[in-house]
Order: sequence, then structure tokens, then C-alpha cells
Amino acid sequence: MSGRIVYFNGDFVPESEARVSIFDSSLMFGDMAFEVARTFGGKPFRLVHHLDRLYASLRLLEIDPGMTAQEMYDLTMVTLERNFPTEPPDMDWQIMHDVSRGPLSLYRSVFPEGVQPTVSINCWPLVTHMGHFAPNYDSGVDVVIASQQALPAHLVDAKAKTRSRLHYQMAVLQGARMGKNKWPVLMDPDGFLAEGPGWNIFLVRDGVLLTPEGRNILLGVSRGTTIDLANELGIPVQEANLGRYEALQADEVFCTATTYSLVHAASFEGQTVGDGRPGPVFRRLTEAWKRLAGLDFVAQAHEYARQLPAWEEAEIRAVRGVEPVHA
Repeated sequence: MSGRIVYFNGDFVPESEARVSIFDSSLMFGDMAFEVARTFGGKPFRLVHHLDRLYASLRLLEIDPGMTAQEMYDLTMVTLERNFPTEPPDMDWQIMHDVSRGPLSLYRSVFPEGVQPTVSINCWPLVTHMGHFAPNYDSGVDVVIASQQALPAHLVDAKAKTRSRLHYQMAVLQGARMGKNKWPVLMDPDGFLAEGPGWNIFLVRDGVLLTPEGRNILLGVSRGTTIDLANELGIPVQEANLGRYEALQADEVFCTATTYSLVHAASFEGQTVGDGRPGPVFRRLTEAWKRLAGLDFVAQAHEYARQLPAWEEAEIRAVRGVEPVHA
């Protein structure tokens, strides 16, 4: 398709040939654990943390991927290195792991070699993710409360990162109906802030960093990184039950996730947070994040935004066979 290579069930194959069976449990039930990591300066960031969470999720789902976490790490590095030549040296990458139970045994006659878990590792240039995201670093995002609730841990434990994410998708659709650039945060069944669809939320009040308790949320790697950095900076951190009231009283609100690290909220429920610009705690944490990453990912995102139209055009032409991709 574009020259990118995917690890898929024991082989390295072109991206266009990595296909999951229609009988796979991931399609039947959303029965798949996954992780999304990224590189900074070509080096995976906290990949071990992501793989630790992947294997914890697999244990909860009772899926044996057929390899150790160290073997998965080694295969990840090989997959990443095989994709490096398809892009310029300054390109950073998203790294995605998907592991399902494999095809359902009911359909085993279609698989004479036997059914086995589906394991894939793919890499995607971050120019698309970060090029589109770049304006948010300047404007901030508008956080709104979705009517869709988070799932309580006694039903489906959010600490496991799985593809059973319909509640996230419903929240995304609800946010989109509220207007452009509305970021929906889900409340838990007790009426407290939980998380966004793929991101964690933080508040700052009187210099104290506040974030929801870990009962009904994904314990994000970027969330953990932010807490670690706050501790290093001497910023007090509290995990607490936080509601709409606390968010509206906050001096700062921001969101964290793997691809963009952190972004400030300009408003919450239509009301401006502070003066709508990044607050002092957020700015300190952003600088600490940049030092840890070893690069200015905000400047990088703006550069990717500049490159994005030409990159997408080259990608389309390559797929159509007009010319080599990103030559």
C-alpha cells in the first residue's frame, strides 16, 4: 500500500495484506486487548509501561498471545525499524498492538491449520495525528459532559484497554452534536468525572493537581507520567471524586493522552476556564513533558501540520500506484 510493514500472526506483511477474519472474536464481541504507544525522536516512549498494561488486559480477558512481553517488545522494535525507511528520519510514529482470542472455534473448519490468537503490531506516521491536532495546542479544547456514562468496574473494568468501546463512541457522537471541537468527558454512575474517550482529565485548584480516582477509568500511561512529573516538580497531587461543581471551580483543566501528551481546556461546559489560556501549572508540566520526551512536540505538531497536505497527497498517489510514497 505505502511500503509500511505490519507484524501479523508470525509474519511481516505489507500493511494492505494484514486482514482479520470475519469470524474473529474481535469482530464478534470486541474481544481484543490493544495498546497505542508513540515515539519521540524515533524512540518508543514508555513502551514497557504500555506492554505491561497490554499483558494485564490479556490476563483479564484470558487470552494467551503465545509470546512473552519481552518477545512482544522485541517484535515491536523490529516492526518499527522495518518501517523507518518509508519516511524521513525526523518522522515520529504511532505504534499499535492488537491481540484477540482469534477466530471462534465454531468456525474452525475454515482454519485447517487450527485457530490461534490474532496478534498484530503496526506503525503509522504521526504526521496525520499531530498535523490535524496542532491547532488545539494554541486554542485549547472545549470539554463538555456527555450524557453517555462510563461503565462501572463491576460490569467491565475500564483499567483493561479493550476494543469493547461502544460507550466511548457514543460519547464522541454526542460531543460532535454539541459543536465543533467539543471534547466529551464521561461521568461514572455515581455522578463523578471519569474520563474522556481515550484521554484522562486533570483539574488544578489553588495549585493542587486533581484527577479522578482510578475506580472506573483507564489508568493512562500519560496520566501516570503527568503525576510523576508533578511529584518531581513539587506540585501536590490528589486523586479524588470530582464532579461538575469541582470542574467549574477549577483554575485549570487539561487532558492527557499518548499521542499529544497534554492539552489545556479553554472551557468546561461552555464556561471559560481561567482566562481560556494555558495556566501556570499546565505550562510547568508541559515544559517537564518536553524535557522528558527530548523534543518540543508542540513545535513538531505545527511542523507536521505544514507538511500534512503534501504528505496526504503523496500517500494517495502511492496507493494509486502513481509514484513511490514520500520519495
